[in-house]
Amino acid sequence: MTAALYLITPPKIDAAFEDALTEALDAGLGTAAEVACLQLRLKDVADDEVLRAGEALLPICRARGVAFLVNDRADLAKRLGADGVHLGQTDGSVREARGLLGPDADIGVTCHDSYDLAMKAGEEGADYVAFGAFFPTATKETVHRPDPDILTSWSMMTVLPCVAIGGITPENCRSLARAGADYLAVSGAVWNHAAGPGAAVAAFAAALREPSDAA
Repeated sequence: MTAALYLITPPKIDAAFEDALTEALDAGLGTAAEVACLQLRLKDVADDEVLRAGEALLPICRARGVAFLVNDRADLAKRLGADGVHLGQTDGSVREARGLLGPDADIGVTCHDSYDLAMKAGEEGADYVAFGAFFPTATKETVHRPDPDILTSWSMMTVLPCVAIGGITPENCRSLARAGADYLAVSGAVWNHAAGPGAAVAAFAAALREPSDAA
């Protein structure tokens, strides 16, 4: 059972977030909850605010080998020199993003609870697909609630990685990893943890650790 963390930034980012991000990434190094990716997700803000945040956070990720993706906006990902973009169903096509960002960019697509959308994304050249929301979440409004079986079926059907998203916590993450999620997308459970983001990542690591790891 292996599933890396895919962190999503909180809705608002202040100067202290750089320290919070560093703490989270460092806490995951060498553990069962190593962070593979950070998605910069800032909605309803000016482009300049997204660019400023990206310029501050991208070097922190690069120094630790963590991929840095921008939500929705392939054009801003290009301007930042980000590793890629995550696209919703209304945020443009994979082909357009690929043409802008190049063959080596990481491009992911939200597929809700749909095999058809996921297959379409894969056929267009996506590098991963995201299913969810699996649990209630306050991070964004959701209407789709897939069964974890979609992760199992997908992982058996294709080698294209899948991300599980939506209300994932240390208490419920293990079931999604066991079902076949390659990555667990997490936001509030890390940034809002009472003991800080490092403790949150440590809690994920403990939850994802195989019994033999602790022996």
